[in-house]
Amino acid sequence: MNLEEEFAQHRGGLVAHCYRMLGSLHDAEDAVQETYLRAWRGHADFEHRSTIRTWLYRIATNVCLNLLQHSSRRVVPSALGAPGNDPEDLHAQALEVPWLEPFPDQLLGADPATVVGDRQSLRLAMVAAMQHLPPRQRAVLILREVLTWPAADVASLLDTTTAAVNSSLQRARAELARLKPREDELREPPEPLRRALLDQFQAAMESKDLVVLEGLFTEDAQWEMPPIPTWFSGRADVLRLLDSKLRPGPDQRVLVETSANGQPAFALYIRGTDDQYHAHSIKALTVTSAGISSVLGFHQPALFPAFGLPLIHRS
Repeated sequence: MNLEEEFAQHRGGLVAHCYRMLGSLHDAEDAVQETYLRAWRGHADFEHRSTIRTWLYRIATNVCLNLLQHSSRRVVPSALGAPGNDPEDLHAQALEVPWLEPFPDQLLGADPATVVGDRQSLRLAMVAAMQHLPPRQRAVLILREVLTWPAADVASLLDTTTAAVNSSLQRARAELARLKPREDELREPPEPLRRALLDQFQAAMESKDLVVLEGLFTEDAQWEMPPIPTWFSGRADVLRLLDSKLRPGPDQRVLVETSANGQPAFALYIRGTDDQYHAHSIKALTVTSAGISSVLGFHQPALFPAFGLPLIHRS
C-alpha cells in the first residue's frame, strides 16, 4: 500500500474526529485537508515511532486546536435561550452565530477505526454538549474516551502531564453529565417499532396529518431549525408550528430518508412555483421507545450534496 492509499483509508475517521472537535462538517473537511498537507510535507521526518494513523490524528488534533483559537463554539437554538410558542414569530433574520452542523453517516466509509462506539459519540446531543467544553478539554475527552489513547500519549500531544490530562478528563466528564441527555432518553426502540415510527413520520409530514404526528411525538418533544434561533418545546407547541408552516394540499413536499450522526434523518424537499421539489432542510430525529423526542432541522440546502442528495428531487 502506498502512502496516498494509506492516508485515504483513514479519511472517514479523521473527518469524524475533526467534526467532534469543531462541530462543523465544512470546517472538519478543511481541517482534514490541512492535516494531509502537513503530513505530506512532514513525511520525510516521520520516524515511525507510532503508526501512520496515530501520527495523522496527532496532526489533525493540533490543526483543530489552532482553528478553535480563532472561533466560537458551535451551538443549537436551544442553547441560546427559552423556547418560543408563536409560529409567526420566527425572527426572519438569522443571528450571526456559528451553528452546529449535521454529519452524514456515509462519510464514515469503511474506516476500521470507526467502531460501534463512534455512533454514540457522534450523536447530535453529544456533539452539541462537547462544544461547551474548552478546546483542550474537548481534545482530552475525545482522545481518551473515543480514540482510547493512553493518558501519557495525550499528555505528549498536548505538551502537558499525565496528571493534568486525568484531571481535565474528570472535569470534562462532569460537564457532559450535566449537559447531555441520559442514556435512557436516547435509547432507540426495537427495529420494528423504530421502522414504523419513521414510516409514519414520513407519510404524516408529506400529507400534513397532524393527528398521526400528535401520536408520534413525545409530550416533551423539541423542534429546532438552525439558523432560525426560535425553537419549540412540548408536543402542543410543535404541532402548532407544523400546522402553521406545512402547506396543505397533496404533493406539497417530499421526504427522502437518510442518516446523520448515527440517527435517522430525512431530507425535506418543498414544491416550488416551477412544480419541482427544491432542497429545503435536513431533519435529524431522536427516536426513543416513547416516540420521537426531538427533530433538529438544519435549514441549509447547501448541506444536501454532502449527503449524496440532489438540490432538485425528481420523483
